[in-house]
Amino acid sequence: MDLDTHNPETIQPASIQPASTPIPTPEEERMTTSASQSAPIARAVGASGTTTVERHSAEVLKVSTRSRPSAVAGAIAGVIRDSGMAEVQSIGAGATNQAIKAVAIARSYLSEEGVDIVCTPSFIDVSIDDEERTAIRLLVERRA
Repeated sequence: MDLDTHNPETIQPASIQPASTPIPTPEEERMTTSASQSAPIARAVGASGTTTVERHSAEVLKVSTRSRPSAVAGAIAGVIRDSGMAEVQSIGAGATNQAIKAVAIARSYLSEEGVDIVCTPSFIDVSIDDEERTAIRLLVERRA
């Protein structure tokens, strides 16, 4: 299926599936969470010294400044429906802005089905081209 990213009417949010996550930028493609390289470390805001490694079995959605919030929201909603948990990663203010908007939109999509979600933000260190970068990690889960 050909996608025209310049035409916002090309894809309707309801048709988004988790596999159709936004096309990552080259920098995001180099972000890695694979076991073959160093595992990302999540840390609390203001934490110093001690870092704790958190491992979750959530699908990771990487968001860029150019990601459409409605498309990311559809992907988040689909992952939440399937597994109950999604992880959204972003680097930089623009990408984080798009990610936060996507979580808010996903919440409205899911509320129509009676599902409430919560978002837990944290920092995560990722390796891009053998360079350590700090990303924002949004763990999105069903509210208990």
